[in-house]
Amino acid sequence: MKLAATSLLTVSHNSLGINHTNAKSEKGIAIRFLGTGAADWNGRDERGELRRLTSILVDRHILIDFTPTTEDMLPVDCHPDIIFYTHSHNDHYNPTAALKAGVKRVYLSQTWYDIAKVDFDQAAKALNMPSPLITPVYTGQQIKIENLAITPLPANHATEYITEQALIYLIEKQNTRLLYATDTGGIPALATRISGIDAHQKGSPITALIMEATMGMNCEADFRLFTHSSVALVERTVRVLKETKRYLPPAGQPVYITHLARTLHGTQADLDTHLPAPLRAAYDGLEVIFYPNHFDPSSQT
Repeated sequence: MKLAATSLLTVSHNSLGINHTNAKSEKGIAIRFLGTGAADWNGRDERGELRRLTSILVDRHILIDFTPTTEDMLPVDCHPDIIFYTHSHNDHYNPTAALKAGVKRVYLSQTWYDIAKVDFDQAAKALNMPSPLITPVYTGQQIKIENLAITPLPANHATEYITEQALIYLIEKQNTRLLYATDTGGIPALATRISGIDAHQKGSPITALIMEATMGMNCEADFRLFTHSSVALVERTVRVLKETKRYLPPAGQPVYITHLARTLHGTQADLDTHLPAPLRAAYDGLEVIFYPNHFDPSSQT
């Protein structure tokens, strides 16, 4: 199948009749981690730790994945209207939660569009709400939303639907290029090629990275290695990207890991102490602005 690598889909908020008053960065990409846990989290654990299921909020109006566990993490004055899904697993995908949050436009892989259309129509009917506009996207297709460009890339992850292609996303604003990679076992070769960070270096380097580390440290033998990443794999990925100048972050900017399995990771305090630099464990409610490589955050007004 021919890749839609040069295709472009442009979205105007004016066409939706929506106005936003977002406290967001004009130069960087603002991320709020709504949840940072893998599927084995179900409330507070025996250690007193709590991780909601993995989801992020981008520039205060775009969700990537969303479930009922993260509803309380949305800012009170925030009403996201767009959602991108990585895949159909129920720790990432819940149409009822998305509709209740105010989502009116949905993007997901064309490989499971028909399934999602039925799910959302049923959820909308049960809530007595209009169905959102669901747009199928293709690997390599760039979607323009205001000053953001979001490109779906193939993930190494499997679902119950044998033909479904799970996705990771490249999020760009001006010279900031953030790779958001969950759920996935490493970064597939095709994803590096489309994003321009493969061996040929045809594109710009990424300047920020959020990557799943479902498996903790010293858990390389875990069965999840076929569809998820470990701390060691993330560390090795970062080292290779930096040494080959395909990852050029601003000085001191961490690589954030997310989608942490309850049974394979220590507490947040343990992770803060023992994670190898530049890795840092994200936590629910963490807010980060990712800037271009040479941007001075003190100049942001």
